[in-house]
Amino acid sequence: MPSQSHEQRLNPQPQAANSVMELAVRIDAALPQTQCTRCGYPDCSAYAQAIASGNAAINQCPPGGFEGVERLAAITGQPALLLNPENGVEGPRALAVIDEQWCIGCTLCIKACPTDAIIGANKRMHTVIEAHCTGCELCIPVCPVDCISLVNDSGAATGWAAWSGAQAAHARQRYARHQARHTRAASPPTPARAASAAAPAPSPLADSAQPSSAAASDAPGAVNAKQAMIAAAMARARAKRSQES
Repeated sequence: MPSQSHEQRLNPQPQAANSVMELAVRIDAALPQTQCTRCGYPDCSAYAQAIASGNAAINQCPPGGFEGVERLAAITGQPALLLNPENGVEGPRALAVIDEQWCIGCTLCIKACPTDAIIGANKRMHTVIEAHCTGCELCIPVCPVDCISLVNDSGAATGWAAWSGAQAAHARQRYARHQARHTRAASPPTPARAASAAAPAPSPLADSAQPSSAAASDAPGAVNAKQAMIAAAMARARAKRSQES
């Protein structure tokens, strides 16, 4: 057996850390990448890291179903367990659908979507791009007028039977782009970005009063106006529903 180097004997942590990291990558590749947080972690990668570190069980991913647990058991060498009911139950792949008649254009669902599957602008109707939706359900609780519902998009197929490797890879790529965009938005501006932000608008006729994206509606001066707009829209929606009932 080859002897350990002096550096390895004195500092074994890097080797252990690399081993955990490699295991986490393999585990993450076996998850369906819904980024739904039902596992109790902020995303699939964080859950994979927790399993690899010995801080989470392998039965906390409802979208993967029991087949997903078996995949994780094969990777980790742990026994396969039934899904933990506290995290949810196995079911078909879902698709979010926005009721266009009730959407008030608040952009809250756009911000909640981990794969940027919802498009729209402030005070404009939103819609879901089916190919990008993972059915994570994160858009539903943030909608102030309850205009988002889930529909079965995989028939009788549940768990990993309702997913393909290509769909999981696509969802992972979408989420990585989503995270990268948010990281850039939250980081201090570089001189180039600051200069770009200070540059004059390309056209003096552009309607700067109407934000073209959800990010534009986050300007400090727009927060109170946006809250008032949402409250007024909710009041109108309640009044309309009471008239129809």
